[in-house]
Amino acid sequence: MGDDPLASKRALKAVPSFAEFIDSQYLPHVKAYKRSWQTDVSLLRNHLLPRFGKTYLDQITRQDIVKMHADRKDSGAAAGSANRLLIMMRYIFNLAIRWDVAGITTNPTKNVPLMPEHNKRERYLRHDEARSLYESVCRSPNPMLKQIVAMLILTGCRKREVLDAKWEDFDFERRLWRIPTTKLGKPRHVPLSDGALSILQNTPRLDKCPWVFANRKTKKPFVSIFSAWDTARRKAGLADVRIHDLRHSFASLLINSGRSLYEVQKLLGHTQIKTTQRYAHLAPETLLEATNAATRAVGSVMGVMPSNVVDVPLVIAQG
Repeated sequence: MGDDPLASKRALKAVPSFAEFIDSQYLPHVKAYKRSWQTDVSLLRNHLLPRFGKTYLDQITRQDIVKMHADRKDSGAAAGSANRLLIMMRYIFNLAIRWDVAGITTNPTKNVPLMPEHNKRERYLRHDEARSLYESVCRSPNPMLKQIVAMLILTGCRKREVLDAKWEDFDFERRLWRIPTTKLGKPRHVPLSDGALSILQNTPRLDKCPWVFANRKTKKPFVSIFSAWDTARRKAGLADVRIHDLRHSFASLLINSGRSLYEVQKLLGHTQIKTTQRYAHLAPETLLEATNAATRAVGSVMGVMPSNVVDVPLVIAQG
């Protein structure tokens, strides 16, 4: 009948199982460029491999994906947690298609929508809160905490970027900090403000230590600063402030100072403007000033608006 049954069998045998594809292709790929690849390993080990590990890639259906997504939410997890699994599966199948993996021609996650997330947390430091926090970290037993926190606020960089910074990465003449490997696996350049330069100039260099904010005992980057940070933020009365909120606050301060989203995007190292928009918090004072600008513009055209009913002249209708 024109078919080759042996060829069909060989094609079927060439289709890898989900676990085989992850082990032989996906993980080597993400480990080569993704700094947070260990998060992928955790999601795979705890959720995806137990469910799909023995299943051949071409046997995973849209219905399987929908059920996985719903089951994760029904287990009590947040919508964001369920969405992370869907996003990872979408990426896995996109790679399989791009790499011409046998038997994979369509992505079963296509048209499976993300669940709405209503837990987007917004926390920005006010000027007085930033001052209180800095005063608290200055009293910390960890002598490097004040430099680390100040650098986070003044550059908007990620915690790991600051902790792993080396002296050789800073060009003081050009006022640039080259971060060799970012979250996306690519280098980027961060301009250094007067405040950031001052922090660096007042940070003592440890003998034969390439790292700027190293642990003075080990002369290596801190693995974690959470204990010192947690103590300092609580003493400042800011127990709800996370380290990542310092990055939020940096962006918020720029936006409220009149800087454009494009400028903030470049400073934060975002590839997409929609990511930056999450940080673009406008303080009530800034919004009030914007509305007053509209009032002033209208007033210039319409004249002075009456502030009291008695100021309005009486008009007698004719008729």
